[in-house]
Amino acid sequence: MAQINPEAWVDEHGDLLFSFALPRVRDRDIAADLVQETFLAGIKGLSNFKSKSSVRTWLVGILKNKIIDHYRKSSREITSELPFEIEKPFLDSGEWHGHWNENSGPRQWNEPSKEAELGELRQKLQTCIDALPARLAHLYTMREIDEMSTEEICNRMDLTATNLGVLMHRARAQLRRCLEGYWYS
Repeated sequence: MAQINPEAWVDEHGDLLFSFALPRVRDRDIAADLVQETFLAGIKGLSNFKSKSSVRTWLVGILKNKIIDHYRKSSREITSELPFEIEKPFLDSGEWHGHWNENSGPRQWNEPSKEAELGELRQKLQTCIDALPARLAHLYTMREIDEMSTEEICNRMDLTATNLGVLMHRARAQLRRCLEGYWYS
């Protein structure tokens, strides 16, 4: 078994961990704090490390849990204000009035593969994710970028599958409107 040197972790893994945390929490100070907490948890739990994975993989796993804990804690501190705008179809008459009409789907894009190849789509998508309320952005990132299962997200974030579905619908609808604004404004 290779010698594990926690004193070298900051140099060896700090940049990667920070780069992993920053797009997920969207705040440099919080990302730095979470990375620091990850290193402390790693040092405290070093006796539990079984060397079945690399130290880096193990630390990323700890960081994922720190990020989830951060959102769990911040979701308990939400004020009574809604962190999202209620869509107009919900306001007309009845909760689902006009919500599923044929014109609400995404518009056809001209050759999106070329746009993706140029990186423009990815850049715009990240800009749109950054514009989402923090909780929606985190849930969307967990589901679509980290490819976590519904069950895993619900367990970690104390949600029901229905609640997650509603929140994911809101995130996707806001992302769709944001992306359409770049190409169809």
